Amino acid sequence: MTFAVAAEAYDRFMGRYSGELGRELASRAGLRPAMRALDVGAGTGKLTGALAEIVGEENVAAVDPSEPFAETLRERFPHADVRRASAEDLPFPDEEFDAVLSQLVLNFVADPKRALAEMRRVARRGGVAAAAVWDYGEAMTMLTRFWEAAATIDADGAEALDERRTMRLSAEGGLAELWETTGLADVEGGAIVVSTSYESFDELWKPYLAGVGPAGAYAASLAPDAQEALRDEYRRRLGSPEGAFTLEARAWYAVGTT
Repeated sequence: MTFAVAAEAYDRFMGRYSGELGRELASRAGLRPAMRALDVGAGTGKLTGALAEIVGEENVAAVDPSEPFAETLRERFPHADVRRASAEDLPFPDEEFDAVLSQLVLNFVADPKRALAEMRRVARRGGVAAAAVWDYGEAMTMLTRFWEAAATIDADGAEALDERRTMRLSAEGGLAELWETTGLADVEGGAIVVSTSYESFDELWKPYLAGVGPAGAYAASLAPDAQEALRDEYRRRLGSPEGAFTLEARAWYAVGTT
């Protein structure tokens, strides 16, 4: 359970990218005021917040299997319908929502097809289902460079967790293909590019040691000397930044009609 961590740790690690990504995904999904919307695998609520801004918090539901994240969602969105649940077993009746969205989640569920089937089930006829996943292999700079560094210093040890290899839906067109093969109509797919700034390299590096996600779990598992070697190689691959710097991250998205 690499996401059974404090919400603040996730926000420092990945959440800083997710707010902008959530707003972009909601825009591509055509969210409008007063629609009923569900955030599947809501995490700490970056997409949930983007949905609430558009449709109103009282019209938003959110689920996540992590108890720390679910509790954070309840605190941050007291007027939303927040439940602890998995993407493959959504606790809602058929045709409950106008829009069902999932951000950075489908690579981490055991059965993405079942998760999408559940998203379709709880969406009304003519509603929308949308999702986004990182382009781990090429252009999610933070993680792409991290795993390049890990493979350089510890090829065998890093391989099992390397998200460039393990994430099934990280290639261009993969998410859109899943949408089409699952029977969604009017499928649109493409790229969303977001960015975030860091005051220093240490601001980027330290959250890895909290053990968030596969990359954090790998970094936190290393002995101190190996962590230092990884840190140095990672910094080198990012151009040895001094002071503030900005990283871009590309996600692939898919939107379809139910």
